[in-house]
Amino acid sequence: MIGRILASAAVLALAAPASAQMAIEPMGPLRPDQQQFFGLYKELVETDTTVTNGSCTQASAQLAARLEAAGVPKSAITLFSVPEHPKDGGIVVVWPGKSKTLKPMLLLGHIDVVEAKREDWVREPFKLIEENGYYYARGVADDKFMSAVWADTLVRFAQDGYHPKRTVKMALTCGEETDTAFNGAQYLSTEKRDLIDAEFALNEGGGGRTDGKGNLLVQTIQVGEKVYQDYKLVTTNPGGHSSQPVRDNAIYRMSAALSKIAAHEFPAEFNDTTRAFFTKASAMRPDETGRAMAALVANIGDAEALAVVDKDKMLHSLLRTTCVATLIDGGHAPNALPQRVEANVNCRIFPGHTPAEIKDELARVIGDDGISIAFARTDKPLAVNPPLDPKLIGPMEKLAAKHFPGVPVLPAMSTGATDGVYTGGAGIPTYGVPSAWGDPDGNGVHGLNERLNIRGVYTARDYLFDLVKTLAN
Repeated sequence: MIGRILASAAVLALAAPASAQMAIEPMGPLRPDQQQFFGLYKELVETDTTVTNGSCTQASAQLAARLEAAGVPKSAITLFSVPEHPKDGGIVVVWPGKSKTLKPMLLLGHIDVVEAKREDWVREPFKLIEENGYYYARGVADDKFMSAVWADTLVRFAQDGYHPKRTVKMALTCGEETDTAFNGAQYLSTEKRDLIDAEFALNEGGGGRTDGKGNLLVQTIQVGEKVYQDYKLVTTNPGGHSSQPVRDNAIYRMSAALSKIAAHEFPAEFNDTTRAFFTKASAMRPDETGRAMAALVANIGDAEALAVVDKDKMLHSLLRTTCVATLIDGGHAPNALPQRVEANVNCRIFPGHTPAEIKDELARVIGDDGISIAFARTDKPLAVNPPLDPKLIGPMEKLAAKHFPGVPVLPAMSTGATDGVYTGGAGIPTYGVPSAWGDPDGNGVHGLNERLNIRGVYTARDYLFDLVKTLAN
């Protein structure tokens, strides 16, 4: 899922002063280089890459053809897939730099998209449509915009014969949107680590927010994300005939356990990213919540301030580990006592805590040895939060002032998840960078009629191109 939607949704309500915003102007005629980008972007968006009917392998081959046509040597391009998942392939490109001492940088994106049913959409989901200042299509934002920008950047480098000091690598992969699918970022991080080795990576997760009235209010940099972990809770019972019920009922037992989890509140805490976010965001909203956010920066134990901030579900989540029941399955017949009940509890763990630690806490909260708790998956790495490195954050902020004048830039931690969990876990600090902007309604990402503001597309493309050149030098 797109990290930037979840990383900073709280800032949608920020009451920024009039001077701290940028009016979004209508888009004029496209420059020739923008027209070239649009062709790449359109082809990528209109190639179905859903897990059921699509092919990331086809989309990767199309990108490879464009890169070769621009002058990228075939030897610099790696198309990859595995026999078990022939349609879930991806592409890695290595564009060499001049320096023999600077480590490479990595441009990371995913080209798979969430399912989209034509009968549910107003427009054809796999046709890029321009309407009322927006581009509409599935994946137009998540994440084919950024993936198209990364590929377009290397096209422009090749056409200009431009080689920066630092080698620039690009990895566009499949599987981010479906947890059970073959994940290209995971594959590269574990099986082809040398191919994508880099000092740092730029990824989805950051982005802008508007007020829904034509003004850009904020840009964010995703600096870390929570640890994602599902737990499988199980209780069993001899069961029996429903005409002779007993107090020991598996459904009631699981219900009691889940009720205890629902009532449990993990303690509030800060890390460097969330403290910086609360510090900057509190100054942008002159209301009760803003004052409470500032009070928490001064004292995380301020119960009165915490009660105010916790009314906002996103701010509440940014401050702590959260666990919630998401699936339940129990019983075997309508006229029988249940013999087995399973529930899935999804936890988003605050950095610094481990899944094993939270598993023990859930067991303590439930306090029932008749409820077993197990990890639903054990093969995902723990999210590793990168540092607020001024060598990277500084240029991001400086260029944002050029391309998004008057708009504040906030570091943010995602409460969702991106493929940065794999690259970060492999030792490559991964940042979600400022990018195109979304509106308060979420722009249909993961839902119906996904859209992206056209001015935002080309403004962010210019920003990202400048950012890559700056960090590569």
